Amino acid sequence: MSKLFGFSIEDNEPLSKTAVSPVAPNNEDGVSHYMSSGFFGTHLDIEGVYKTETDLIKRYREMALHPETDSAIEDIVNEAIVSDSNDSPIEIDLDNLNASDGIKNNIRAEFKHILDLLDFDKKAHEIYRNWYIDGRIYYHKVIDFKKPEEGIKELRYIDAMKMRHIRVQKKRDPNKERPTVFRLEEDPMAYSFPEIDEYYMYNPKLSYPTSTIASQGSDQGIKIAKDAITYCTSGLVDRNKGTVLSYLHKAIKSINQLRMIEDSLVIYRLSRAPERRIFYIDVGNLPKVKAEQYLRDVMMRYRNKLVYDANTGEIRDDKKYMAMLEDFWLPRREGGRGTEISTLPGGQNLGEITDIEYFKKKLYRSLNVPPSRMDGEGGFNLGRSSEILRDELKFTKFVGRLRKRFSNMFNDMLKTQLILKNIITPEDWESMSEHIQYDFLYDNHFSELKESELLNERLGSLQAAEPYIGKYFSQDYVRRKILRQTDEEILEQDRLIKKEIKDGTIPDPATIDPSTGLPFAPESEAGNDLGKPQMEPEIDGSPTEAPELPKGGEI
Repeated sequence: MSKLFGFSIEDNEPLSKTAVSPVAPNNEDGVSHYMSSGFFGTHLDIEGVYKTETDLIKRYREMALHPETDSAIEDIVNEAIVSDSNDSPIEIDLDNLNASDGIKNNIRAEFKHILDLLDFDKKAHEIYRNWYIDGRIYYHKVIDFKKPEEGIKELRYIDAMKMRHIRVQKKRDPNKERPTVFRLEEDPMAYSFPEIDEYYMYNPKLSYPTSTIASQGSDQGIKIAKDAITYCTSGLVDRNKGTVLSYLHKAIKSINQLRMIEDSLVIYRLSRAPERRIFYIDVGNLPKVKAEQYLRDVMMRYRNKLVYDANTGEIRDDKKYMAMLEDFWLPRREGGRGTEISTLPGGQNLGEITDIEYFKKKLYRSLNVPPSRMDGEGGFNLGRSSEILRDELKFTKFVGRLRKRFSNMFNDMLKTQLILKNIITPEDWESMSEHIQYDFLYDNHFSELKESELLNERLGSLQAAEPYIGKYFSQDYVRRKILRQTDEEILEQDRLIKKEIKDGTIPDPATIDPSTGLPFAPESEAGNDLGKPQMEPEIDGSPTEAPELPKGGEI
């Protein structure tokens, strides 16, 4: 069963025959080499990490079940995908797209249709988690071949273990076999390169293979056209082996080391924690056989094998069972110190888990997650930016890169939908795709704290430079260099300030006393102006009569 199932989107103006290259069209998908046989390519793995992509994906999924790894993955997914009861986790941004409003509205409507097909509002977390763990994700774009202009009918998720992206060289006529790269006879400077056939191979039976992949023939599976599949990778590629890697790949060694350390710690504590006794039994001058028999009798007589049954709650004596941690019984000849019982101390430093903490931090760092998030350490700090760990800022940038890479999935689906519904042409998409952005819902308080701290620092610098405004600095310089305002922000703020002064929301700066910062007091109509200092009355120069003295006796 081998047939091409799906559809292809052809450009109206394909590249000229002279515009050829021996390089594969895309080397970021892990198919930078040409495959000639076998369903999944194989190679000799000297290090023993993985042999096929299927083994690699199985290892990633097993790693994701480890508690520490799962906690780190959840931190990453929760930062990247923010689910809100009211807002969608992702929205399309067409502000930079140079197109008519009608086309923008159509693009927004089709993008909403794609989100509905994916049920992204409800399944965003699982979709993103699957993509992050596997390092790749496949979707089959199902359309009605009789009515392709209706667009995508369904988006079906495909297990990454059942799908493979293949790029092979088209077969030539054996009678006219020529070298891979050869000169054209009519033009000595022109070269001809092999034609590359690119498709996907789907094998529903290859979920958890037990046999070697190389033993399977190339006809195993169903060929699906390239344009019928949405294929989004993590962007990490092992260039030596041509394999797409997950972001969990760096943590393979760290997680194995942590597991071994934890297991060895448990074994050590179980075997060394209890105290054991040494019984020195005096056997006198008994022969060897008699001495061994006497020692065995004493041991069985004084041996304590009380066992607690958790099922019944009883305590019983089980002397017939050998325990993992037995006491030591040693014979001692005549002339020694006689019968003696001594105690061996239990293991020391059983509470030391420094090595466990070290490998935990190493695991988190290998996954690009700040170690401060481990086990709830380092609570959320609402302080200055200097108190915010640099690891958190690096983590925010890492999540941003993951979002951009994950957006390629929406790009491919949107391209197919717009072209099938004749909204745009393939040529238009090449020029428009660069200006289509995707807005993820943010819930990172650290970025808000960073912006707030930057604003506080700028306002502090502005306050320090205020006495020198008009002397050494102009207002325009201060607004551009200290406050970092753009031309648009300056014009917008000036307009809003004038509007608020006119509305009376803020006072007019002309009415503010610069020395006190308080508004000037209005002049009083009654002449009883308490805002002005009291002046001496004017003297008109005319003689004035002396005031009458009060009548009375002399003092």
